[in-house]
Amino acid sequence: MDKILVIEDDAKMRKHMSALLESEGYQTIEARNGREGVELVKREHPDLVLCDITMPEMNGHRVLESLRSDAATAHLPFIFLTGWGEREDLRTGMNLGADDYLIKPVEPAELFTAIKARLRRRKQAGAGRASTVADATPEALAVAMSLTPREAELLSWVVQGKTNPEIGIILGIQLTTVKKHLESIFMKLGVENRTAAVTLALETLGQQS
Repeated sequence: MDKILVIEDDAKMRKHMSALLESEGYQTIEARNGREGVELVKREHPDLVLCDITMPEMNGHRVLESLRSDAATAHLPFIFLTGWGEREDLRTGMNLGADDYLIKPVEPAELFTAIKARLRRRKQAGAGRASTVADATPEALAVAMSLTPREAELLSWVVQGKTNPEIGIILGIQLTTVKKHLESIFMKLGVENRTAAVTLALETLGQQS
C-alpha cells in the first residue's frame, strides 16, 4: 500500500484530502506545517508528498528545497496544492523541482490521476523501465523529437495535460510566447494540434522503451 504525506495547515482541508486518499486505498499521514512535514518524511518514508504552499513555520517552497537537497529524498514525488491566488508561485515551485501542482479545491479524479502518474513514474524509474506520459520528460522529448530544450520542456507539460495559460505560469513566459512555441513544435512534428502532438510524442517514446 502506497503511503502519502499530506502537508496542509488547514485542518479541514487536510482531513478532506486524507479521507479522499484513504477511500482510494492509500495509507495517509498528516503534517500541520512544513517543518513537521519534513520531519515526517525522514521518519515515515512516504511514497509521495502532497504539500500546500502557504503555511506557518516553513512554506511549501522551503519544504521542497529541503527534500531536494537531501540525496535520500531528492527524487521523492512531490505535488503542490495551491489556491488560485498563488498561481504566480507555481513558477518558483516548478523551478525548485516540483513534479506537479493541483489547484484547490481539487477534483478527486484529477487528484488520483496525478498521484497515480507520479507513483507509476517512480516505480518504473526504479525498475529501469520507460513509461508513457510519465516518461515524457523534457530530456527524453528533446532527443526523441529533435526539439530545442525549451520546446521539449513545453511539450512535456502539454503531454501532462496543462493548458496554455498554466504552461505560461510554470515557465514564466507570456501566453503569446507559449502559442509561438507550440506552432514551432507542431511544424517540426508535422502535426496540426495538441492532441496529435501528444499522441506522436507518446508513440515515439513507447517505441524507444
